Amino acid sequence: MLGIRLEPELEARLEKLSRRTGRSKSYYAREAIRQYLEDREDYLLGLSALERNEPTISLKQLERHLGLAR
Repeated sequence: MLGIRLEPELEARLEKLSRRTGRSKSYYAREAIRQYLEDREDYLLGLSALERNEPTISLKQLERHLGLAR
């Protein structure tokens, strides 16, 4: 269980979205938190790899390796 306080404008937007789509406010809060955590985890894992000076390749090299180069 989690309780959060939202600014009135944000609460109103969430309420409006909930009414228009028929989904609960909790649904949208869960999805927002899930997406934030996925993004944050990816960022922190990448940052950690950079700090360990792990080998990297450029996007162009990756595309060539995968056969996606144009």
